[in-house]
Amino acid sequence: MTSTASHQQPIRVGVVGLSASGGWAASAHVPALAGLDGYDLRALAASSIESARAAGEKYAVPLTFSSAAEMARHAEVDLVVVTVKVPQHLELIRPALEAGNPVLSEWPLGVDLAQAEELAGLAHRRGLLTAVGLQARSAPPLRYLRDLVAEGYVGRVLSTSMLGSGGAWGATYDDGHAYVLYAGNGATLLSIPFGHSVDALAMVLGEFREVSAHIENLCPEVTHATSGAVAPKHTEDQVAVTGLLESGAVAAMHFRGGMPSATRFHWEINGTQGDLVVKADRSLFGGRLRLYGTRGNGGGLTELPVPAHYERSLPQWTGRSAEPAYNVAHAYALLRDQITGSLPPDTDGVPGFEHAVRRHRMLEQIRQAARTGRKVTLAERGA
Repeated sequence: MTSTASHQQPIRVGVVGLSASGGWAASAHVPALAGLDGYDLRALAASSIESARAAGEKYAVPLTFSSAAEMARHAEVDLVVVTVKVPQHLELIRPALEAGNPVLSEWPLGVDLAQAEELAGLAHRRGLLTAVGLQARSAPPLRYLRDLVAEGYVGRVLSTSMLGSGGAWGATYDDGHAYVLYAGNGATLLSIPFGHSVDALAMVLGEFREVSAHIENLCPEVTHATSGAVAPKHTEDQVAVTGLLESGAVAAMHFRGGMPSATRFHWEINGTQGDLVVKADRSLFGGRLRLYGTRGNGGGLTELPVPAHYERSLPQWTGRSAEPAYNVAHAYALLRDQITGSLPPDTDGVPGFEHAVRRHRMLEQIRQAARTGRKVTLAERGA
């Protein structure tokens, strides 16, 4: 969705889920907003008025609320940002949309496709701009990678292979990630690490046309990292997807729970005239990315520095790609230009809720392929 609203003053942001004790909003959203022109972190909402006031004092946010709905209705909030765990998204995003506010939600949008469709439908009926935190799409290295492929660096793409890790969903867990052990909470290896990564792959190489999949829970019991208590795990720790892209190229993606000591992330794109490789310290959607390429047969890989213009006039973020806020800041820059109507021609903005629905639908179809053991043709199912 788009908005025709023009903001002469900074876009006033209200964040749901900013805590004085830290977390993703504190490490990514606050620095991203502070490092950009055109935004004012004006308000926050937390689970209690005490925690809201504590966060407000720590981050110098003037307006604090114990109700996300009340914050969304405030006249000094132009954009609501929802950074809480996914089981709470529906109950917190719905009132913000009902109040007529644009919303940026972390990914996944909902615990399942039905919730995503409900929120996207409400936003569509009200004509509201929406955004979803698939921030890998905004990462300068991946936008450069997409252009390299489009310009024929590797020739015709023949295949792509991606190996990734979940961080969570391994043999141990902590209090902050206990909720990912239950599939009903919607925070799974498939929905989060795989979901972020397959969305970036689709941006660079195009969507999947058909998929086969294995989704397995090979560690149904996990151990608390400090207490040693054993708990059941009802979510997967192995996701393996193979298929064909719309271009006809063969694709393979394998994600493992936990954080192995060996390969944490590796992505190859192989073509008729060369190869491209993406390496990451931890994941494709958070942390430093490095690009390598080779053209012709038998040549060694050479690191490919990202040209400066991919920073989108954000020189303050140059050299800071290892920070959690780096990709988020570039996403906020795109969103700011969408809201103000100043997005450059031929530049795609931040994906909205309708895009999130398409990605949720794709993940549901991958689960179906794993359950049935049959290949699923996504185009025939409205992907």
